[in-house]
Amino acid sequence: MSLGQTNCPLILPNVHLQPLELIEKSIQKKYREFLWSPFIKALKDFNLVSENDKIAVAISGGKDSLLLAKLFQELKRASKTNFELKFIAMNPGFNQRNLDNLKFNLEHLDIPCEIYDDNIFEVAGKIAKDYPCYMCAKMRRGSLYSKATELGCNKLALGHHLDDVVETTLMSMFYMGKFETMLPKLKSDNFDIELIRPLFYVEEKNIIKFAKNNGIQAMNCGCTVAAEKTSSKRRETKELIDQLSKLNPNIKKKILSSTFNVNVEKILGFKYKKDYFSYLDDYNFTIK
Repeated sequence: MSLGQTNCPLILPNVHLQPLELIEKSIQKKYREFLWSPFIKALKDFNLVSENDKIAVAISGGKDSLLLAKLFQELKRASKTNFELKFIAMNPGFNQRNLDNLKFNLEHLDIPCEIYDDNIFEVAGKIAKDYPCYMCAKMRRGSLYSKATELGCNKLALGHHLDDVVETTLMSMFYMGKFETMLPKLKSDNFDIELIRPLFYVEEKNIIKFAKNNGIQAMNCGCTVAAEKTSSKRRETKELIDQLSKLNPNIKKKILSSTFNVNVEKILGFKYKKDYFSYLDDYNFTIK
């Protein structure tokens, strides 16, 4: 099946699409160590799911969000915690092939998802012609917050994984001159809802294996605006991490670990909310 012209790396299945029963079983069996266990660890470490939560799981059509939906369904079956799930997928202007592919995967994977339309691709392409990706991402996030709030949800789950966290951390240093990372959960500034990232500890390579070995043809890149302008900075960062991983297979986990181990006594300055603090605050320097 052709999924449109993009510059995104194409991920093709190794086998024919497997029956739903085998796909679900593989989460708890074959990929338990690599998908289920880190998913559960993130939930526990960051208290991402609580009693009486109503969670909107956002599905983009890609491999990450499809896996996230299946993990949450498995959690619902296995957990003693009482919570509710709503699966939502925004159609920001997909071409028909991608939209049909999304609907096919949702049906085969038995994910009861509400698809709603929002012409974000068109709007982002008009107001940010040269670099629409940032504007598109911001608008898509706002749309998902709004839809989740409309459905009465108190949490919105997104499919960002460990590689996204690591790449974002390095990109903030390389290109923005600051040290910051993706957070496993955060409160929305404009909506009464909390964003959560349950795949925080899951490596992308294992998501790819899950999709390929189960015959799942997830959406590769649904963008109709910037398919020829894919962020070179993220691609360069990903390639650098791949090179470093050949020398140190644990490099991604070490980078992630560094975000938990910031020694404020050994940095030159830091920002907390609206205030900035400098290590010079502990010294009484007089410049003459």
